[in-house]
This record gives sequence, structure tokens and C-alpha cells, in this order.
Amino acid sequence: MTDRKTELAANLAKVEERITAACAAAGRAREEVTLIVVTKTYPASDVRILSELGVRHVAENRDQDAAPKAAACADLPLVWHFVGQLQTNKVRSVVGYADVVQSVDRSRLVTALSKEAVRAEREVGCLVQVALDAGAGGRGERGGVAPEGSEELADLVAGAPGLRLDGLMTVAPLTGEYAGREQAAFERLMDLSTDLRRTHPAATMVSAGMSADLEQAVAAGATHVRVGTAVLGVRPRLG
Repeated sequence: MTDRKTELAANLAKVEERITAACAAAGRAREEVTLIVVTKTYPASDVRILSELGVRHVAENRDQDAAPKAAACADLPLVWHFVGQLQTNKVRSVVGYADVVQSVDRSRLVTALSKEAVRAEREVGCLVQVALDAGAGGRGERGGVAPEGSEELADLVAGAPGLRLDGLMTVAPLTGEYAGREQAAFERLMDLSTDLRRTHPAATMVSAGMSADLEQAVAAGATHVRVGTAVLGVRPRLG
């Protein structure tokens, strides 16, 4: 085993232990939670090693990094998630490789995604990104629609050709009433998910929690956690 493969295997094992312990503490089965490894800033070679180690879900947040990496790893049995703020001029490229876009936060983006998914003859899964730091009608510091607008946006996704409404996503907010209260934030997302599933029963995915707060996300009921640093190491500084 190469040094990097040994390192990633050890890190994955630690994250697996954390998820397993969090599930046990919450009275949940381990298979209820899917690990998504966020591979941003790391090379395609790391993605290849992760695949060898059994990882099936990877995420990226910048199209200029993700597109060539996804192409280089096209032979691998991976589900690619796009988790960054997405500009409409990048949609055509993202639809080319992303199986799920987790950062849907405005109607214009839904329209663009639908158009490109139809053109590419693909079905793209979508999560509505909820910003728990956004005022009514506003957007969050890191993207996302205010909770009050999430249902209307979800309806739009559900009715859009080429798109599949999979559920909701959030990032623990740094400001506002939920700052420093990660579990309360994730519980609020779960409440919104419960409401959403009344009209869209198949939209069961709840993506919440990262390296620092995955335990709180699992306790709240998240179905997917997005972990980068704890698996791949501290990211190199850009620029």
C-alpha cells in the first residue's frame, strides 16, 4: 500500500468509527447514513484511491476543478455531488458529470439545470439548499434559500423536466440564531424535510454535517454527511 493510500485508509476508518458511534448513540442503523467525501482541492489520484477503499460518493464545489477530475475518473463507480454555489454559466458543464446538485437555491438555477439536463438526456438529482441564516426572502451567506422559500423552490424542481427532487441540504450557519448551535440547525432542517415529504414522499435525502459536526447531524437525522478534511487532511492554502 502506498503511503497516501495508508493515510486515507486510516482516516476513513476513523470517520467510519465516528459515524458508527453517532448512529449507535442516536439509535439509528449505520446504513441509514451515507458518507460523501468532499474531494475539493485534491487530485484525481486521491479520488481513485478513495474508490479503491470503497468510497462511492464524492463531492466537489468548483466546476473548474471538478470537470477535469470527473473526466479523469469516469471509469470509476462513483456518484458525483456538486455542493458549491453554482452560477448559471457553469450549469452545462456541471450537468455533464454531476449526478446530484446539492446547492439549488433559486428559480433561475432550476430553469438552467432543467434545460441542460433535457439537452444532455440526463436526470439530475437536486437538493434545495436551505440557508438558516437568511431572512425571509433572502439568501444565506454561503448560498441557500430562506426556510420560508424552500417549499416553493422544491415544487419548482419537482415539476422541472430532467430534474429529480431528492431532498434538502444545509450548511451549519456562522451567523444568526443558529450560529454555534449546529444540532438545533440540523433539527430545523429535519422539520423542513418532514414537511416536504408530505407533498414529495420520495424527497427523503437530508444532507447536513461536515468534519467538525457530523455527530450532531447524525443525531438530528441526516441521511448524508459531507466530510472532507477528516478524510483527506487539512487543505492546502489556495493562491
